[in-house]
Amino acid sequence: MLVERSPENPIITPADVPPSRDDYEVVGAFNPGATIFNDNILLLLLRVAERPKDKADDEQVAPILNPDTGELELLRVKNDDPNITDIPDSRSFYYKDEMFLTSISHLRIARSKDGIHFTVDPAPAVFPEMPYETYGLEDPRITKIENLYYITYKVVSDKGICTALLTTEDFTHFNRRGIIFCPENLDVVIFPERVDGKYWALTRPVPRYIGPRGIWIASSPDAVHWGEHLPLVLPQEGTFHDGKTGGSCVPIKTDDGWLEIYHGSDIHDKYSLAAVLLDLNDPSKVIARGKIPIMEPAAPYELQGFYGNVVFSCGAIEKDNSVLIYYGASDEFTAVAKTTVSRILSTF
Repeated sequence: MLVERSPENPIITPADVPPSRDDYEVVGAFNPGATIFNDNILLLLLRVAERPKDKADDEQVAPILNPDTGELELLRVKNDDPNITDIPDSRSFYYKDEMFLTSISHLRIARSKDGIHFTVDPAPAVFPEMPYETYGLEDPRITKIENLYYITYKVVSDKGICTALLTTEDFTHFNRRGIIFCPENLDVVIFPERVDGKYWALTRPVPRYIGPRGIWIASSPDAVHWGEHLPLVLPQEGTFHDGKTGGSCVPIKTDDGWLEIYHGSDIHDKYSLAAVLLDLNDPSKVIARGKIPIMEPAAPYELQGFYGNVVFSCGAIEKDNSVLIYYGASDEFTAVAKTTVSRILSTF
């Protein structure tokens, strides 16, 4: 067995998270970034998805931030409106050929001493407020370099899906550093130390017409301005990740190289987790790539939910000679699985 799922999974459900306002309900608490804070607190930064409670069965509703007022406004459209061109699933709909989301996400902190039992903060840590955040904040990754935490997160608006950067020292005050990768580039993960004097990040550009959707790598002098973009871990035909690949967890430094846990989806949109080993002195070089997944959707909470057949990680923690992988299950729950570096390396 490559991973051991916690018998207490899912460890965080939507019911565990109070909504940010009384007229909304939480429909997802998932895809958390993970870090150790103040030496003994395991901290998760959850993506919390909310939607209005008063949605009727015969309509689609999209909550959208008005950045000028700071208020959430609702786009309501009847299902039989001829301007609705598609409703692919419960997460979104197309109106006048433009995609709208049925929920809006913010970032919320959960804290634990043992890595299994978490207390969720009663209010958001970071809520949408910028023009590039009008459809929400999603899928954070947390990288600690020296005494500063760098948080990459996906920002969604009518201008597209970008990656933005937050920095913090205390998880109370957050400094917005703005967009660091323009549309569409997501699944950005910053390495936990400089290599050759530079910051490095895994990225996931999304070509529309030509080219696969896979992991690239980039470098930066300051973690804000990025260049030297190169393809790195692309989908492989006929495998469990022949659809897309994307960075998941902050890379783990081992004697053998940088160990990256990444996600891959197949052509049927089944999301699994796998691993790749990168050169310690030049992360743009792949040493080895997993031949089999570390984990695939198997548990009921992974197979069924807001969007089933998904295991999707944004954070892993080394603790007591183990690796705790925190992951979103079916775009609804947060779960955790335990493994070791040696088990992960055995997939190569």
